[in-house]
Amino acid sequence: MSSNKQALFISSLVILWYSANIGVLLLNKFLLSNYGFRFPIFLTMCHMAACAILSYISIAFLKLVPLQAIKSRSQFLKIATLSIVFCASVVGGNISLRYLAVSFNQAVGATTPFFTALFAFLLTLKREAWVTYAALVPVVTGVVIASGGEPGFHLFGFIVCISATAARAFKTVLQGILLSSEGEKLNSMNLLLYMSPIAVLVLLPATLIMEPNVLEVTLPLGKEHKFMWLLLLINSVLAYAANLSNFLVTKHTSALTLQVLGNAKGAVAVVISILLFRNPVTAVGIGGYTVTVFGVIAYGEAKRRFR
Repeated sequence: MSSNKQALFISSLVILWYSANIGVLLLNKFLLSNYGFRFPIFLTMCHMAACAILSYISIAFLKLVPLQAIKSRSQFLKIATLSIVFCASVVGGNISLRYLAVSFNQAVGATTPFFTALFAFLLTLKREAWVTYAALVPVVTGVVIASGGEPGFHLFGFIVCISATAARAFKTVLQGILLSSEGEKLNSMNLLLYMSPIAVLVLLPATLIMEPNVLEVTLPLGKEHKFMWLLLLINSVLAYAANLSNFLVTKHTSALTLQVLGNAKGAVAVVISILLFRNPVTAVGIGGYTVTVFGVIAYGEAKRRFR
């Protein structure tokens, strides 16, 4: 592939990655807060069902990546454990969107490196250079500042959001521990293929117990808003597209490029959400988020240099 074609291909992947990630985030917020569809567990189950179906089509029929078989009961149990943690992080993130603005949700989510470093130390005793840990101070400080300057601060929403962020980091560290042997390692698309059906099986009883009136509310809502089912379908497909594009961008770019693009993606999501939802923001809130983003950039750079 020529350099021009390669650049165009990677640019297209990045646009798809941004569009899918930001699109699913904004649609989640729209459905859960502005549309009267207040069922985050059911919404997550729809996402996981779409991921299960589309992962199978992508791997079994389109051959986007080779199929990696599960080789043992032990490996299956490890994947099931990861799936439950993954469920908790996604459900928590969706629940928090009912109470928090997308901009603040993203600010809290940017603290993922702090929790990743914490769990890596607690679970594996893996130490980083002191400079790396020092870079995490502004990551946390920024969120504290942003919390104080957030006009729509909601304590329960904040607790759920920070818990979801911690669960996401925990899943990353746990994945490195559980699937560390060469024989058990799975690429992210195969892992999604196996985790998604397990997640649906976990989320179905959770929906029936915690959101028992989901159908009696959703069916009339679908008749009242004729585009609701279409939005739900697009939202679920975007959830898969976000995972697929993340895998492809990771495959075709360097770790540093991915980190820079990831930081920029959060900032773009914040700007678009403020323009769309018109949620009030303060200079203190923006300042706090900026401090967090710079902390994340410094952490990534420190990790790279002092590896």
